[in-house]
Amino acid sequence: MLSKSLIRLITSLQHKKFRRQHGLFCVEGLKSILEFADSAYQVETIFATPSAVAKLSKIPQNIKLVPVNEDELKKISFLTNPQGAVALVKIPITDNLTREQLKGHHNLVLDDVQDPGNMGTILRTAEWFGFRQIIASLDTVDVYNPKVVQATMGSLARMRVVYTDIEILIKENAVPSYGALLDGDSIYQTDFKHEGLIILGNEGNGIRPTLLNQINHAVTIPAFGKAESLNVAVAATVFCSEIARRKQTI
Repeated sequence: MLSKSLIRLITSLQHKKFRRQHGLFCVEGLKSILEFADSAYQVETIFATPSAVAKLSKIPQNIKLVPVNEDELKKISFLTNPQGAVALVKIPITDNLTREQLKGHHNLVLDDVQDPGNMGTILRTAEWFGFRQIIASLDTVDVYNPKVVQATMGSLARMRVVYTDIEILIKENAVPSYGALLDGDSIYQTDFKHEGLIILGNEGNGIRPTLLNQINHAVTIPAFGKAESLNVAVAATVFCSEIARRKQTI
């Protein structure tokens, strides 16, 4: 039986303050939990119903497995319809970015992206197209938000996400920067070379004004219809796809 204090701790992890305080976040669903268990992340405890326990026989022995009933699972799940198991995972300590980690790669840089669904979709999309790292501004939505974790569908287990002051990052690293803007050169005619920072802005306001004069290349996705703009996750998909396509043709 789960204690009241343990239930309070787990449910508190829906808030960034308590995730940081305890150094933990939650992962739900067998598929995602198994992916984290098979990754560099440290899964501490898995709470699972009897039917889910039977499917977790291959998890590493150092992970604590706690059987719970359906009612207990509902008390600690953030989902309307719990998916059999909830895991507590340690938030990793992320080192500061170095020039070597940026060299020879394209990285998505998220400037104040706020919607958890967008953030999760961007991570999942970036992994699909071969990206391994996302750089986010300090005010971008927390990647360990339960809604973000759920939206990544396990991709977070294999992606590195670094939060940093992106204005300083751009100033201090001589890496080409490409801003996703409504007015710029066509993405299909832009030379992305062999490395660069692909900057995507906030859902409502776009890229912050103080960043605009630091961007080397303004890039736009040409519109063939009358829509005013693209959702940031959709724009990220187009950029990832185009960059991956270029790499395949080199």
